[in-house]
Amino acid sequence: MFKVLLVEDEEMIRKGLRHTFDWLQAGCIVIGEAENGEAGLNQIRTLKPDIVIVDVNMPLMDGIAMIERSVEDAVCSYIILSGYDEFGLAKQAIRLGVTEYLLKPLEQEQLIGALERAKRQVEMKKKYELMLSAASGGDEERYASLMKLPSQSSHYVSKMIEYVQGHYADKISINDLVNRLGISSSYLNRIFKSETTYTFNDFVNRYRIQRAMDKLKRGEGKIYTIASEVGFKDYKYFIAIFKKYANCTPGQYQEQFGVHEMDSGK
Repeated sequence: MFKVLLVEDEEMIRKGLRHTFDWLQAGCIVIGEAENGEAGLNQIRTLKPDIVIVDVNMPLMDGIAMIERSVEDAVCSYIILSGYDEFGLAKQAIRLGVTEYLLKPLEQEQLIGALERAKRQVEMKKKYELMLSAASGGDEERYASLMKLPSQSSHYVSKMIEYVQGHYADKISINDLVNRLGISSSYLNRIFKSETTYTFNDFVNRYRIQRAMDKLKRGEGKIYTIASEVGFKDYKYFIAIFKKYANCTPGQYQEQFGVHEMDSGK
């Protein structure tokens, strides 16, 4: 259910809208009402609605001012109701990203259509916020959480880690180590998991992604060349693995943490 807040100074219109429209049928629920922009702003910050239906002309604070002051605090869509067909108001509404500018008296079919568009818009906003949130984690924290090695490890595990560090750019299989160490793959997998908490393949991927992060931060080549240099021959697979461990795409990571021309003084 999408949460709806009604901000309208005329009680008859506000109550009529709340009680005569089939909100449940529209996949919505009204969570609050406000009779002016100031009270509406407080309700937005407190109730965090998905959709705000707001009048333009109200006492204390008008609808446009309320939207301007709330856009930084809320992830929601706005539907404006107005008794005025004014180009200036509509222009301000567009600038603020308002989903719909509807004129009174409101017809139910208009509201149903506006709600559907508002629902799609708020879903996109929330996905975008999640993406930004995932990409905003600190680099050191993200890098450190990617892989933690034991302070001490057995002879075999030490050799396995050394092998990955020296050959991560090549095609690696645990069978390479079976031949080198003369130990069965099942034993190596078991002891590696026991001491590092990672499977061998998981460790290889994590190490490759760390090397890719280093290269992306230093701006060492295009993303597809970096993918190949750290051992990913399939570019799409590299993107998927990078997103899995870094919570963002390589491009987003490079944009946020990479050395840019201004940073390097070029």
